[in-house]
Amino acid sequence: MLYRVLRHFSSYINKMIPEVVFVLGAPGAGKGTQCSFISKEYDFVHLSAGDLLREERQRPGSEYGEMIEQKIRNGEIVPVEVTCSLLHKAMQNSGKTRFLIDGFPRNKDNLDGWNRVMSDKTKLLFVLFFECSRDLCTERCLGRGAAGSGRSDDNLESLQKRFNTYLNATMPIIEFYEQQGLVRKINAEVAPEEVFKNVKKAFESSGIQIVN
Repeated sequence: MLYRVLRHFSSYINKMIPEVVFVLGAPGAGKGTQCSFISKEYDFVHLSAGDLLREERQRPGSEYGEMIEQKIRNGEIVPVEVTCSLLHKAMQNSGKTRFLIDGFPRNKDNLDGWNRVMSDKTKLLFVLFFECSRDLCTERCLGRGAAGSGRSDDNLESLQKRFNTYLNATMPIIEFYEQQGLVRKINAEVAPEEVFKNVKKAFESSGIQIVN
């Protein structure tokens, strides 16, 4: 009897542990667009590490605001403790248990920090990796900036730094997860609707069904 109760309790706790999909790709690969599609159909909460940092930067009285602004403008990576803290707070405030974490982890320090602080509080389902050429990503980001995105890093100088950071720091993270069989590669150079068809295949192959 006690064994059955403990097993039931353990199963209940496991269901409560937040499930996470990391969403990675170059700047302009379309991560945000696809996350909005996924959120709508699969009931995942979309957490953009970049958006959370930008919001914190603009929050009156933030002790991190100036540092975050400087890092973003220079295409550098914000200290992992700050990013993990913002992600964890957003997860707790959402009241949900399934999350897309967009643009994180971006380097080994991010990965180590996540494993140190969050690995026992969450379950990583897989990593969605959007593949897109540098030229097309640059074109998309500059177009986004010209259309009034309001992002201080949607300019050519910041983009060059961001791409260098992506190639040197983020690609090794993709390779690390690929060795574990956790990466789902998606061609992001086609129309968003076509991209999403392949995203759905990735979710279905992992046993995740459309709920909305």
